Amino acid sequence: MKIAVIGAGAWGTALAISASREGTGHHVQLWTRDPAAAKELQSQRSNQRYLPGILFPASLQCVSTPVSELAAWAQQHDLIVIGTPMSALRSMLMTLKDVQVPVAWLCKGFEAGSQGVESGAMPHEVCQQVAPQLQAGALSGPSFALEVATAQPTALVAASAHPKVRQLLVDAFHSASLRVYANEDIVGVEVGGAVKNVLAIATGLCDGLNLGLNARAALITRGLSEMTRLGVALGAKPETFMGLSGLGDLVLTATGDLSRNRKVGLLLAQGMDLQQAVQSLGHVAEGVYSARTVVKRAMALGVEMPIAQAVVALLDGQLKPAEAVAALMGRGAKGEAASSS
Repeated sequence: MKIAVIGAGAWGTALAISASREGTGHHVQLWTRDPAAAKELQSQRSNQRYLPGILFPASLQCVSTPVSELAAWAQQHDLIVIGTPMSALRSMLMTLKDVQVPVAWLCKGFEAGSQGVESGAMPHEVCQQVAPQLQAGALSGPSFALEVATAQPTALVAASAHPKVRQLLVDAFHSASLRVYANEDIVGVEVGGAVKNVLAIATGLCDGLNLGLNARAALITRGLSEMTRLGVALGAKPETFMGLSGLGDLVLTATGDLSRNRKVGLLLAQGMDLQQAVQSLGHVAEGVYSARTVVKRAMALGVEMPIAQAVVALLDGQLKPAEAVAALMGRGAKGEAASSS
């Protein structure tokens, strides 16, 4: 299979490495906007900025073409994988809107919005708005790029309303170290992928304040409840949130030391302001950018998300770390199955 991966960040590079390993039979090209960067990746045979020390398989090719020629280049492949941040998905889908090749994205989050664009859209909704004719889907699930790049066991979810897209993603990425499960519930998969980033900031805050493992377990469990409520209100299947893209991704991102969103919470607990925390990462932490739109969308649907709301208040400087925790712990007692945390 000929696979085009657009975006040479950590996750795009990791999947390109995985799909091009010896024995897969795939021909993978990793595209980056900057010709100089593509030349450096190709000559060094590694991505020293995002995955230092990990060598590319011999068959992986790194390329760059002008954005004006990107659609024509992408059309030459059997599958297009977009590895850009959520903020760039809309413009990339507009560039690719006329291609006749299935497209999948890797980003997780709710669109922050900009001038003339209403905020709060999930990736598949962005696609419906700008490229409704595309056969498209998402590749998601609990995964750190470093572990995928080094062939450590990982399981992902290929989500799409189109059976052909789900099968293509399985065929492209399923391997001895990477299992890919198909799921038609793209709403549930995308809600899980977005909300877990916000909840991971809260868990990092909890850990940074040394509140203990009991508090972490409670936060993750009640966070899963928030995620499920929002997803069901948006039309997702409840069972999706007990799977890889719900509980699985939440546990990984909320507890893993490689989690950028958890790191933001840890740094805020240490006294850094938001700008300092984000700058120290060197990578995008999607939860910082999607937290407000997650809460805004939940409020529009009448869904209570107190943990996510506390994260937004923290990010906006309305609450200090200890105050955010106190606000959550000070909520009135409820039955566990109540509709709010």
